[in-house]
Amino acid sequence: MAITDAEIQSVKQRFGIIGTSPLLNNAVSVAIQVSPTDMSVLITGESGSGKESFSKIIHHLSARKHGQFIAINCGSIPEGTIDSELFGHEKGSFTGAHEARKGYFEVTSGGTIFLDEIGEMPLGTQARLLRVLENGEFLKVGSSKVQKTDVRVVAATNVNLMRNVEEGKFREDLYYRLSTVPIYVPPLRERGRDVELLFRKFASDFADKYRVKPIALTDDAKEVLLKYRFPGNIRQLKNLVEQISVLSTDEKEINADILLRYLPKQNSLPALYKTANNDKDGVSERDILYKVLFDMKKDFNDLKKLVLDNYSNQSKAQVVKDHPDLFEGLDANEHHPATASEPVLLNVSSSLPDDDANVEDVHDITHETEDDSLSIEKKEKELIMRALQKNNNRRKYAARDLGISERTLYRKIKQYDLEE
Repeated sequence: MAITDAEIQSVKQRFGIIGTSPLLNNAVSVAIQVSPTDMSVLITGESGSGKESFSKIIHHLSARKHGQFIAINCGSIPEGTIDSELFGHEKGSFTGAHEARKGYFEVTSGGTIFLDEIGEMPLGTQARLLRVLENGEFLKVGSSKVQKTDVRVVAATNVNLMRNVEEGKFREDLYYRLSTVPIYVPPLRERGRDVELLFRKFASDFADKYRVKPIALTDDAKEVLLKYRFPGNIRQLKNLVEQISVLSTDEKEINADILLRYLPKQNSLPALYKTANNDKDGVSERDILYKVLFDMKKDFNDLKKLVLDNYSNQSKAQVVKDHPDLFEGLDANEHHPATASEPVLLNVSSSLPDDDANVEDVHDITHETEDDSLSIEKKEKELIMRALQKNNNRRKYAARDLGISERTLYRKIKQYDLEE
């Protein structure tokens, strides 16, 4: 049954959700629809976008509304104690366990558990959670007795869980079990003029709290507010309004100049790489330059293969013979199809007629690239060595960092004699 606008508005008023953007209304509509069921829900959205409010909608509109609701931030619980917190432990099961303790899944039976920042949950705990979701069973730490629980799980994350799955940081089976119904909570910058409504609401709240006159924005200040990206979302906006309400004692009409003094400076372009001073997984500017050169050389080689494939076997041999510098290292008798794993930057097969003049043209165009081939190969070799060293010689992950297929990496390792 379709959810009406009146129902959406009623729920937003009840749970203090402010805004009229279509993305926000869609998220509220999905939460209303899934609430009466016992399905697992995965709420995605940036930090500070208000994901916990949607978990409360799901709980309070469900048949479990009279049961307990517990919100847990998985990232704030140390890895060594999270199993005990969630599933409980027996007396003496570890140092400091002076008595038995019930976990959240036991005390919340019949209610709802909201697991925020689920992407931070350790892999071992993920396996325990999967068992709860599949058959409602769990084991206390230090116990072999299987216990039952009837808990609905609503999870939330601000990271790309599928990327974590690919990197081996999150269980794939748990991901699909949690995301039976996904809800996307949009960031503030995608909600249009909702930012103005929230600003007025917060200004009114803080005026009452501090017994001051509420601040108001001029038209030019509203435009500045709409253009700002708010990386901290609603949480950042609320802190901003509170700061202005307290510090702007003389001027309650906030123009663009005043607002800009309170807004943090933001880059017009996102950062493309981490500097060498960052963690070991960072990517330096030099790495990016090497990768660009690496890709250029690979694409150029693919282009040469395509040119050869437009000739018969006899013509191929003659072309390679006439231009040994251009087709060095290529076998005239080998077929070189373009593959999905090694994309070609430019498809010229349909535009080159079967005459040697066009090959000479290609040679002229790429002559200066060939002059630098030794330098490019040196940088290519260095980049491959760095990627292998960073990933402890695990070629699968090194190939991923380099942006090439594993097959290409194996060939390059053999070419540069990098095998151990």
